[in-house]
Amino acid sequence: MTSHTRRRRPTSVPRLVVVAALVVSVFALLLGRLGQVQVVQRTAYAGPAAVSLETRTTVQPAVRGRILDAQAEPLTDNTSSVAVTVERRALVEATDGGRALVDRIAAGLDRPAQPLWERTFLCGSPGATPPPACFNGSAYQPIPLAENVDPARALSLLEQPENYPGVGVVAEPGRTYPAPHAVNAAHLLGYVDRATATDVTGSDGAVTADETVGRDGLEAQYDGVLRGTHGTTSVAVDPRGVVVDRLATTAPVAGRDVVTHISAPVQAAAEQSLSQAVATARSGGFAADSAAAVVLDVTDGAVVAAASYPEYDPKVWSGGITQANLDALRNPAAGTPLVSRVTGATMPPASTFKVVSTTAAAAMGVDLNGKYDCTSTFQVGDRAFANYESHDYGVLTLQRNIEVSCDTIWYRFAYQSWLAQGGLAAQDDGADPFVTAAKAYGLGVRTGVDLPGEVAGRVPDRVGKRSTWEDTKSQTCARAASGYPDVAATDPARADYLKALAVENCDSGWQYRAGDEANFAIGQGDVAVTPLQLARTYAAVANGGTLWVPQVAAATQNQDGSARTPIPPVAAGTVPLTPEVRGFLVGALQGVMTSGTASGVFAGWPQADYPLAGKTGSAEVFGKQATSWFASFGPVTTPRYAVVVMVAQAGTGASTAAPASRAIWDALRAAG
Repeated sequence: MTSHTRRRRPTSVPRLVVVAALVVSVFALLLGRLGQVQVVQRTAYAGPAAVSLETRTTVQPAVRGRILDAQAEPLTDNTSSVAVTVERRALVEATDGGRALVDRIAAGLDRPAQPLWERTFLCGSPGATPPPACFNGSAYQPIPLAENVDPARALSLLEQPENYPGVGVVAEPGRTYPAPHAVNAAHLLGYVDRATATDVTGSDGAVTADETVGRDGLEAQYDGVLRGTHGTTSVAVDPRGVVVDRLATTAPVAGRDVVTHISAPVQAAAEQSLSQAVATARSGGFAADSAAAVVLDVTDGAVVAAASYPEYDPKVWSGGITQANLDALRNPAAGTPLVSRVTGATMPPASTFKVVSTTAAAAMGVDLNGKYDCTSTFQVGDRAFANYESHDYGVLTLQRNIEVSCDTIWYRFAYQSWLAQGGLAAQDDGADPFVTAAKAYGLGVRTGVDLPGEVAGRVPDRVGKRSTWEDTKSQTCARAASGYPDVAATDPARADYLKALAVENCDSGWQYRAGDEANFAIGQGDVAVTPLQLARTYAAVANGGTLWVPQVAAATQNQDGSARTPIPPVAAGTVPLTPEVRGFLVGALQGVMTSGTASGVFAGWPQADYPLAGKTGSAEVFGKQATSWFASFGPVTTPRYAVVVMVAQAGTGASTAAPASRAIWDALRAAG
């Protein structure tokens, strides 16, 4: 077990007392009535009427387990709120469909009537408004009309059954977010929501319509652990629906806590560094519309921090999200805050990819100790491929090429490799060292992290290019004929470029050209990675070649801290990284920090005591500003952490992502 999970504080359970007290207060009136029926009026039902008694079963949801950080600080906790329900029977039997009843309920609760009325419609039924306004539960359960209701108002409705037939009051469990060190972690945690009919029917009895289930993040990934097992109570009711006896009770079993590898102080530093990076980039005229930061333990794949920007307030889901809030989370103009940029979005990695390209170059026989001419451009066919800043550095060692982030030498290596494979005549990727190295580092496939919604990224090989061309040929050829009149109205030059590209791709878009290989070698073109994938790549360089499955969760345990069950790390494979190649990469990446593209940002860093190795990247995306990357690991002497920061449309890696990375390294060094 790594040090960020060693120390565990004893947990307390006073919140259970609070939840239990609220449940008791809400149901006091109902239980009193039950006692009256059972004790005082029992003889009234002991005669012949008993033959018409029916059995009903109610469900008592279990107390949900919490999600804790590495030091057992709660990232999520439990609360309870009051909800007012109505039996569907009361609506169906009313001559107006229950509208007057709902209006009276709204008036009694001092709430607008229309949202409550919309809630009475099952999602997908005629007249229903879209989720979450409609009711996405079972047709056979009471409809939760209003949540987070004042208990006094709710109970006042129960005292007037003649005016509010079919109305019930329940205590609904909910989530709170203690936010130690002011962490947000919304994309990591996910949220809980009422079970839908699909959840119920697909659970084989494990989930009922009265429960909540995890959605997204750890709440979804470990829902079966966190949710626990619900309890049941069977009662006998007479023809009027009055409870006359309690037949059997099964107590609920509380869910287990999930203890994570997340360090709250480091997570907070990652979130704050992204916010600062975005603000700084925007002040310089960049869009800076999204960002991500990842910290991995290179020794076992533990996820120490994972931050995504834009973030959102996880409390927005509590008590049922409004349509306006849901639209805001999905709004592309706002950066689609619901999407995690750590696992759910990809970008070209630019020059951070050169650790992969170095491995490929060594495999094709390149002398890592040689000297190479870093020209401002390199001609590939009829196109001149330029350095990012078109600078001519002259003849440099390969290490110095990496330190100053020269591109043209990698174009040369890639072009030589493409020719050696047979150029356009090559039919597969078996002899392509760049494709082989990328796949060996685990790119192009999901890492297997214990979070839902992970995307695979892309390694642009020959097989994939032909498949994509076949899938899109009809649309491409149509554009080759029609052009882009919609684009031409505002940007004629871009429209001409797009049409020329469509004509070329319609004719021979399946071919893997020399330019494809050249772009691939510097992490451009069609190569796409998630920040988590890139962090795992740098972790493999740091630890000598082991690819770990990233894991957020470290263990599960009972809510009193007992019966802890560790979740062991999982090795996914080994990168063919020779000691010679690793030694070269470590030296070159250290040079980036001390005399290369990141030296200005890390000036004053205690490199002698806590040596770091890293690489800047500035990814060019057509029609957008450059994406800023910085990938690093350290301390080099005893590698422990890999840190990756990405800020989309934010300029060079040195200007935006590197300063954010330094702030994270400050937090890691302070944490020890």
